[in-house]
Formats: sequence, structure tokens, C-alpha cells
Amino acid sequence: MRDTLLIALFAFLGAAAAGVLGACVLLLIRRRSLIAHLTVVAGVGVTAMLAGTLAVAQAMFLSGHDLSVVTTVVAMAAVVSLATALLLGRWVAARSHALALAARSFGDGGDFTSPDGPATAELAAVSRELEATSARLAESRERERALETSRRELVAWISHDLRTPLAGMRAMAEALEDGVADDPGRYLKQIRMEVERLNGMVGDLFELSRIHAGTLTLSLARMSLYDLVGDALSGADALAREHGVRLVGEQVEGVPVQVDGKEMSRVLGNLLVNAIRRTPADGTVAVTAARSPDGVVLSVTDGCGGIPEEDLPRVFDTGWRGTHARTPPAGAGLGLAIVRGIVEAHQGRATVRNVPGGCRFEVVLPAAAS
Repeated sequence: MRDTLLIALFAFLGAAAAGVLGACVLLLIRRRSLIAHLTVVAGVGVTAMLAGTLAVAQAMFLSGHDLSVVTTVVAMAAVVSLATALLLGRWVAARSHALALAARSFGDGGDFTSPDGPATAELAAVSRELEATSARLAESRERERALETSRRELVAWISHDLRTPLAGMRAMAEALEDGVADDPGRYLKQIRMEVERLNGMVGDLFELSRIHAGTLTLSLARMSLYDLVGDALSGADALAREHGVRLVGEQVEGVPVQVDGKEMSRVLGNLLVNAIRRTPADGTVAVTAARSPDGVVLSVTDGCGGIPEEDLPRVFDTGWRGTHARTPPAGAGLGLAIVRGIVEAHQGRATVRNVPGGCRFEVVLPAAAS
């Protein structure tokens, strides 16, 4: 038993010395290729065995013949181990190089495609992560292109909508200044109307900028959806009468919600104004509000005749105005974008779908806690 412990001790000391030497070498070549690291690891294993054997032989536990035999066996093992390490290192290095070449497609705006052929579990995991990242980057690029298109359209439309009233106001102001206006009161009234319209556009732009910047601050309070809808219908009644449109709000439940009353009134006002302006005379705009498994659903249904299916995904985009893009009543195309921003700030969602004779805008809000 004592001899066995001594053999184990000398073998451990010899192997430990080889291990320490190998660790130092690995530290020195830590920036080198994987092939060099695998070669060192294989060499450390063989060297540790040889060092332990020599330590035991030095302690006179092995005869000269036995030492020669063991040394020969260890040498053959070293050759095989080094050859295997070199082959493995070259294969892993080749797979890593192929993976690096495939990853360069990110910089060129392309999609990542994993190299063909088998790979280690770690390299396969890296490939899967790169594929997932590539998919997310593609979605991000698509969103960025859509946002850039919306920005360009918004700038063009806003420029058009600002230039037209400003030109008219300038002409009317010059007529008043020169004293050639037949009816100065009518001119002043028209100027005031244009100023109010421009003020509304500036207000929409400011609201949208706060939403996009994430600085929209909500003052949540518990209130009845019945009261919110009632106030919104009262505010839109004059516009509905002007367009000959009938407002209906009979199916509205008094469901409690936790919302910012001012911002949610803006949501309802934008939806109603949008519905009234696109509903022909003698048409109907209906408002409903009820509980649902998802929370509280508020809907505004108009008689616009429907929205083309290809345009439905763009309805809430900034600057979208559909087929009425150049008509003054359509505004700057910001109303529905503001609706979506405010609703999402309330942890809700806004959707639109076609119904017979028109379309229905739905706002889903979380129900207030009982």
C-alpha cells in the first residue's frame, strides 16, 4: 500500500509539473489559432504521462527495460495524439473561417446563411444565433425603410398643406393692406379659419413628436367609458351636422377604465372626425363600447365604403391619407398615427377592418381593476 501511494505521489508531481508548463505555454499563445491550442493540450497530456513515468523511474520503481517500453508506448501515443489534435484543429478552424465569411454579409446589408456541412455544437449554436440576428436585422431594415418612406411622404404633404393656406393668407392680407377687399370681414374670418387649421397641424406634429420620443406623460384616472364617449359625441355633433352625417352611440356600456381623460378624448375625437369626413351625407357613424375577454373594446364604424385591402396595414402609419391624400379635409395624415401612439401608451392596441358599407376602427384598452 505504501509503495502504491509513493508511485501515485511521484506520478502526480511529474504530471503536475507538465501541467504547469503547459498552462504557461497556453498563456503565452492565447492569441494564436485554435490549432496551436489543441496541439499544446495534446502535448500536455502526453508529456504529463511521460513526466510521471520518469519521476517514478527516478525513484527506482521501474527497471531500465520497463522504462524503455513505457517510453516507447508514450512516444507512439504522442504521435497519434498530436496528429489527431492537428486534424481537429484544422477542421474547426476551417468551419470558423467559413462562419466568419458568412457573417460578413451583415455588413453588406444581406442575410446570413449558415455554411453547409457538420459543425461542433458550439459553432452550430453561434450559427443559429446569427440566423436569428439576421432575421431581426431584416425586420429592422424593413421598418426603417417604411419609416423613411413615411417621413418623406409626411414632409411632402406637410409642405403642400402649409404652402396652400399660407399663400391664401398672404393674398388676403395684401388685399386688406391695399384696401381692395370687397368684404374685409369675410377675409378676416377666412384668415382666422386658416390660422386655426395651421395651429391644429402644428399641434398634431408636436403630439406625434412626443409620442415618437417616448415623452408622452399620462395622468391616469378611473373614469367611465360612457362619459368619455358622450363627451366625444357632443364635441363631434356640429361637424356631423355640417356633413349631414348621423351619429349613433346607443350601444355604449358604462365600463370603468384607467386612462388619461384628455388623451383618450383626443383618440375618440380623431376617430370620429376621420369617420365623419369619409362618410357620405345621410350616412351613419356608430360608436360602441363593451367588455371583452381582452379588456374593453371601443369601436367607431363609418360608411366610407371600405379601405382597399392593400392599404389596411398602412392606415395607422404617419402621413398616410389614402385616396384623399391631397384634399384639405384629410389633414396631414397624423390623426390615426396619434391614435395608435396614445392607445399603445395606455398598453392597448388599435386596429381597423372592413365591414359591409365601410370600415370599423377598434381600440382595445385594459379594463380597470375592480
